[in-house]
Amino acid sequence: MSEYIWGRNPVVEALQSARKVKRILLAEGQRQAPALSTIIQSAQRKHIPVETVSRSRLDQLSRGAVHQGCLAVVEQRRYASTDDILARAAQKNEAPFLLILDAIQDVNNLGSLLRTAEAAGVHGVVLPLHRAAEVNATVVKTSAGATEHVLIAQETNLTRTIDYLKQQQIWVVGLAGEAETLYTQANLTGPLALVVGNEGKGISRLVREHCDLLIRLPMHGYVNSLNAAVAGSIAVYEALRQRSPSRR
Repeated sequence: MSEYIWGRNPVVEALQSARKVKRILLAEGQRQAPALSTIIQSAQRKHIPVETVSRSRLDQLSRGAVHQGCLAVVEQRRYASTDDILARAAQKNEAPFLLILDAIQDVNNLGSLLRTAEAAGVHGVVLPLHRAAEVNATVVKTSAGATEHVLIAQETNLTRTIDYLKQQQIWVVGLAGEAETLYTQANLTGPLALVVGNEGKGISRLVREHCDLLIRLPMHGYVNSLNAAVAGSIAVYEALRQRSPSRR
């Protein structure tokens, strides 16, 4: 089976990833566009067919999304496992750093968090199999193609996964508005799994109960919470700051 990826940056990242790209579709009149030269040259080096189609065809395949005149037909996504994520950390000789997303339902939030995870060097992201946004083409576009480089696992039971991680001596920290500990006061070094909850309800009760520690961001304005992607990104980068060799 095949999937579609659209947008210039996502297509470029797909061409540089391990995922098989079957062909590239360009809108009529786009072959000479300077912005697409990198895509065309990369496809030619890899002997990937580049076809010209009508813009209406790209509109149809992307379901009206902003495709920037290019679309890639790729093999269906292969999800990693939690063990694959731990193996990547071991391969890099680094303490495991995971991001667990508990029922994130907005595709833009999911894409933004996956982009942050990849940029911050997170070894992998764990998603629930059900009741959460899927990693679709919109998520790929929002992540600017980061989905093609970060390991993403889908698990049927997050609490069971958290218990497994704890057995591997990984500290599980959840982001929750009512927590007593500020995010800057928590020790986020060493083996870590950071949990970010749903946009409306936050972390579910069972997941919350399985966390080793809950942390919060300071809120000094009239609003009592931040967007899930913003809050999660702040916490991820605080962990990165603490884990930086210059801080040790």
